[in-house]
Amino acid sequence: MLDSILGTAPDAVIHAPALLGGKWIADGPSAERVGPFTRTAVSRARVAEPQDARVAAEYAKSGARTVARLAPATRAEVLDRAAALAAEHRDTFARLIALELGKPVKDGRGELDRVADTFAVCAAEARQIGGDLLPVAGWARGVGNTALTYRAPAGVALAITPFNAPANLLAHKLGASYAAGNSTIVKAPPQAPAVSAAIVALLLEAGAPVEAVQLLHGGGAVGAALCEAPEVAVISFTGSAETGAAVARAAGAKRLVLELGGNAATIVCDDADLAAAAQVCARTGYSNSGQSCISVQRVYVDRRHFAAFVDLLSAEVAKLRVGDPLDPSTDVGAMVDDRAAERVLTWATEAADSGARITVGGTRDGATLAPTVVADPPPDAAVVTQEVFGALVSVLPFDDFDAVLETCNASRYGLQAGLFTRDIGRILTAWRELEVGGLVVNGSSNFRLDHVPFGGVKDSGFGRESPRHMVEDYTVVKTLLLRGLSIWGEN
Repeated sequence: MLDSILGTAPDAVIHAPALLGGKWIADGPSAERVGPFTRTAVSRARVAEPQDARVAAEYAKSGARTVARLAPATRAEVLDRAAALAAEHRDTFARLIALELGKPVKDGRGELDRVADTFAVCAAEARQIGGDLLPVAGWARGVGNTALTYRAPAGVALAITPFNAPANLLAHKLGASYAAGNSTIVKAPPQAPAVSAAIVALLLEAGAPVEAVQLLHGGGAVGAALCEAPEVAVISFTGSAETGAAVARAAGAKRLVLELGGNAATIVCDDADLAAAAQVCARTGYSNSGQSCISVQRVYVDRRHFAAFVDLLSAEVAKLRVGDPLDPSTDVGAMVDDRAAERVLTWATEAADSGARITVGGTRDGATLAPTVVADPPPDAAVVTQEVFGALVSVLPFDDFDAVLETCNASRYGLQAGLFTRDIGRILTAWRELEVGGLVVNGSSNFRLDHVPFGGVKDSGFGRESPRHMVEDYTVVKTLLLRGLSIWGEN
């Protein structure tokens, strides 16, 4: 199936089948994905029917035991092969991502490099799964007994993935769940059905048993039905805060890992290298057209250097090449659809009408928004308070470091922040005081290592996405008590 998806002729519509009950299914209701740059149908997904969620849940429950019985070393070997396959098919995947999402191929290649890393780290974590010998004989009632624990698979996991990084975010969820020994149901984003199907097919090509994974396409209804399924033990969801709340309501008493939205702030202090900070913010504010939960959105600059930084950033942004995502030289491609680009442009115009300056950009062509810089918007502007999730960066001045930390914390979100300074005191203060899950020093908010804990606070969700932490979420601790048998002293 992997070759069938990735080997589709350049101008043909790519078929994205479902994987249900151990079989790839192409027949049935379907939906086309129109590429935001090509403006033509690029893929066609087999959409889930009402009974499919029930079939998937029951099959996953029965298949979970097959996966759980695989030794961690066996699962690790499959994940290592998956990493190698991701590297082998890097360019083909990047082209598919560009077609379905308008993401430049050089960004898609970078995403596949991360997929390979993610699967490799998941393999390493599978080899580390173990347990503990508990010190029960340290208390009088425990004398003469032995107790041990191990981390057992949770059983059935549900992975609901977003469109903005469909390959790597699915690799995180599916790779960690398989490393833990679970059977996983994947609910793919409607905007990237073929990419999702290819990642699932890649894991099977690497040697995972068919009981390990199923794939359904569709909208919110199929996602809700899967969340409600009693067979599902743990849900990992990445998406908006509003949808995350709906997932939590539908899930009920299930284990949840929610990685939700953000409107990330980056602080540029008076001792920062302004030119270097401007280059980093330009590069990381518009990758994937700003469609990342940690993309640079709000940049707060010491007022004494505000005007100079705006000029530097605007000049760097103006250098970005906008165009065909299939062109290797393109820096910024299309956003996910016309509506998303129009929303961001509307917010920029509203800020300008309220006194802000648009120093570069501020136009769109269909789903392609010219990289836009908004200088000194009002604090209550949508570009400041809401999640932009688009090719726009706002720049605002600040006068006091402690005060700007409070300004950053006023957001309902708290995913990740950036800080440019050489002052260790400011670094430690920001690390302590900022209400975020992660702080990047001498870098923007938009930086992530896939083997490092990642996640937020407040409306940015809870739980941490890195293979080690996700394996913990995907497993349960099982205790063994041996009465009358002791490796400790008897008296």
